[in-house]
Amino acid sequence: MGKGQPHRIAITGPESTGKTVLCRQLAAYFHEPWVPEYSREYLNSLSGKREYGYDDILAIARGQYNRETAMLQQANEMLFCDTDFMVTHIWGLVKYGKSHEWIRRMAKEKPYDYTLLCDIDLPWEYDPLRENPGDRSPLFHIYVEQLTLYKIPFSIVSGTGEERLRNAVQHLYRQGIGKVTG
Repeated sequence: MGKGQPHRIAITGPESTGKTVLCRQLAAYFHEPWVPEYSREYLNSLSGKREYGYDDILAIARGQYNRETAMLQQANEMLFCDTDFMVTHIWGLVKYGKSHEWIRRMAKEKPYDYTLLCDIDLPWEYDPLRENPGDRSPLFHIYVEQLTLYKIPFSIVSGTGEERLRNAVQHLYRQGIGKVTG
């Protein structure tokens, strides 16, 4: 890492927009590591014990950030993050009408070098952890609004299958992130 810290790339967006698939694909394409969404592990650990609450969103955001920070050591040029502070910020706003100050501060500090916002052009897929099957369009607009408000550089990634991956890769190249491979 003589060139400095690797680029931390956030993959964000509403539920069921292909964030995890895209994150895995980008990591494979660039031969770089990725950090899975910590909230899945956290919420599954609560399963059957209790419902999650407002403060759990803060614990999830901190857990995600800690894992990302630890994984940076394994990255050469990029680290792909399957979620970001915008997810936990918007989650709190939508579910509880408020967002934790620490999450807002971290979103403003911009620990991510670039953000890829997944479009809602993929079909909804059921998952027991998902809560908003009919709200993807309004949620997508909240993401655009909040990313813009926080002055977070982002591109919208759309398309299906390989097209979605190609679009994401092109957005990164246009930002000067990643080496064009033959």
